[in-house]
Amino acid sequence: MPFPLAADMALLALTPQPRDILSALQAELGKVILGKPDVIRDLLTALIGGGHILMEDVPGVGKTTLAKALARAFDAEFKRVQFTPDLLPSDILGSSVYSPRDGTFTFKPGPIFANILLADEINRASPRTQSSLLEAMSERQASIEGTTHPLPAPFLVIATQNPIEFHGTYPLPEAALDRFLARAEIGYPEAAHERALYTGRDAEAALTEVRPVMTRSQLIEAQAAVTGVLVREPVADYVLRVVAATREHPSVALGASPRAALAWIRAAKARAWLHGRDYALPDDLKTMAQPVLAHRVFLQTGGNAAGFVDEVLSGVAVPL
Repeated sequence: MPFPLAADMALLALTPQPRDILSALQAELGKVILGKPDVIRDLLTALIGGGHILMEDVPGVGKTTLAKALARAFDAEFKRVQFTPDLLPSDILGSSVYSPRDGTFTFKPGPIFANILLADEINRASPRTQSSLLEAMSERQASIEGTTHPLPAPFLVIATQNPIEFHGTYPLPEAALDRFLARAEIGYPEAAHERALYTGRDAEAALTEVRPVMTRSQLIEAQAAVTGVLVREPVADYVLRVVAATREHPSVALGASPRAALAWIRAAKARAWLHGRDYALPDDLKTMAQPVLAHRVFLQTGGNAAGFVDEVLSGVAVPL
């Protein structure tokens, strides 16, 4: 069933329907990224969960295009910042500008004062500039020149980075990675979808066709509804056992923290809400384990912790 046009969006403004929202957003994002429904689903789950998103993958698979499409699918203020080594915190947060006419300073807000901020190639900026996002991502506010400024609601950061390029880059520290509710890896397309990409429209042209299907108020209401999803004691015990297993494994240098567990639960609650339930199931947790936990667990040998997360999940009994 096709989603209503923009003129009919008011029908969803007060009571957004989970399946309608999800299917509409998936359809819009599917215009630019072919054959990646699982990636899109995880991104939207993180978004409804009120979290920030890190898109990490090799160059040329559509990270920035998908991030732009996600921003365009919302009727919200969008800003994009290309991160470079010479980027300063004031270029993101803003600063006071002196007026010689009357000798006063006027605060000029930076691009962070938007609903959606695309931090493109975030690992190309210096650690000092990267750290300027931490307060905004965790507390939805920015302290600038001794004054705290609240950020608009909703507020989310979509960041991209290339994990295999090291020249001129600064890897995100653990504290910065922990601010992202979910990490997504797009991967190469399947042969059929890649062939369609070569014979069809350019991705940038398809991006212009993405239309907003969700308003700011809808997103705020959806995120508020997610907080009301129940997590019963057996499910909470399951989270506790999985998190403990990540800390006790001999190959782990840093296991999942309580904040990581809370983020995992929040993502599971968002998935439950999108499936029309007011309670979370272990299946919700298992589905969201990779995008939420893999970038929060660090192995002694380094490398990707995705396989380790799967190993831990397979070794912990699921409650009935």
